[in-house]
Amino acid sequence: MSKQQEIVVEAKRGRRSQRILWIAGPLLVLSIAAYVYLFSGRYAETDNAYVKADVTAVATQIDGRVVEVAVHQNQRVSEGDLLFRLDPEPLRIAVAEAQAGLASTVDAITAARDEFHQAEAALRSADTTLDYAGRELKRQHELRGRGLVAQQAEDNAEQAWSEARARRDSARAAQARARSLLGGDVAAETGSLPSYRAAAAKLAQAELDLAHAELRAPSDGIVGSVAVKVGEYIHAGEAALPLVASDHPWVEANLKETELANVAVGQSAEVRIDAYPGRVFQATVASISPASGAEFSVLPAQNATGNWVKVVQRVPVRLRLLSSAEDAPVLRAGMSAVIRIDTGARNSVFGRWFGGDDGGVRQTAASR
Repeated sequence: MSKQQEIVVEAKRGRRSQRILWIAGPLLVLSIAAYVYLFSGRYAETDNAYVKADVTAVATQIDGRVVEVAVHQNQRVSEGDLLFRLDPEPLRIAVAEAQAGLASTVDAITAARDEFHQAEAALRSADTTLDYAGRELKRQHELRGRGLVAQQAEDNAEQAWSEARARRDSARAAQARARSLLGGDVAAETGSLPSYRAAAAKLAQAELDLAHAELRAPSDGIVGSVAVKVGEYIHAGEAALPLVASDHPWVEANLKETELANVAVGQSAEVRIDAYPGRVFQATVASISPASGAEFSVLPAQNATGNWVKVVQRVPVRLRLLSSAEDAPVLRAGMSAVIRIDTGARNSVFGRWFGGDDGGVRQTAASR
C-alpha cells in the first residue's frame, strides 16, 4: 500500500472515531443524567450513626457498707446473678425489731379485747349498783321528808349513789378506750386493724431492705466499669455500676432535616460498621424522633434572641437491626456506623402520572 493510500485510511479512521465520540459522549452524559434524575433522593445516607444499647445504671435502694463484689469489669451476667452485697447485719436487726413490734402489737390488741370485755362486765355491774343506789336514795329522801330517818341516812344514800355513778362512768370510759384501740369494731379481725397493719408494714419494709442487701442483675448484659469496692459505704440511689444489654442493639442515625422528606418507618436500610469493614447489616427504620437532637440538650438553642445563624439540624432515626447469622460479629455500644436508607422515592415522570411519585412517600413519612 502506497503512502497516499495509508493517509486516506488513517483519515477515514479518524472520522469514524470522531463519529463514535459524538454519539457515545452525549449518550453517556444522558445516561448519567437519567440515573441521577431517576434515583436522586431515593437513598438517605449519613456517617453520623452509632450503635446503641440499653445501659442500666445499677444503684442500691438502701444505704450500706459493701462487703462483697461478685463481678468484675466486662463480665457477662444473666438476669438474677449477684452483683454485690451490702452488710446485712443492721438490716437483720431491723427485721428482728419489726418482728418484736408486730408481736407486741398483737399482744396489745388481745389486751384491748380483754379490757373491753372487762369494762363491759364492770359497766353492767355499775349500772345495777347505780340503779339500786338511786332507788335507795329516793326511799331515804321520802323517809327524811316524813321525819322517820336522820339526815345522815339520807346523806349516806346520796354518797352511795354518787360513787355508783362514778364507777359507771369509769367503766364506760374504759370500754370506749378499748373500742378505740380495736379500731371501733370489737369483732374485727386482728389483721384488719390499723395498728396491726402499721406494724406489719414496718416488718415488710425491714424484710424488703434485707432483700435489697443483695443487688442482682435486672437483666442479661455485660458489666461496665465497676466503681464500687469492698468496704465502701454507698447511699441509696448512688450508681454503683453500669449494665449494658448486649442482646438487642440498635443503630441511631442522625440525619439532616433536609434528608428526612422521604424517610418513613418500616423502610429497609443497610448498615456498615466501621469496626467491620466489608460487612453489611440489614436493618429497618424503627422510629423517627419527634424533635431534633438539639431540642433534647440541657441548654437548647435560643434562636429568638441575639444574632442568629441558621444551622441545619439533625433528627435521630432509630434503625432496628434484623436477625443476623450466628457468626455475626459482636456489636458494642458506641461503635461508629454508616447507614443507607432506601426510601423508594423516584423522580419518575411515569411514577408521577400513576401516583407513585415521591410526594406520596412524603405524605406517608409525615403521617407517621
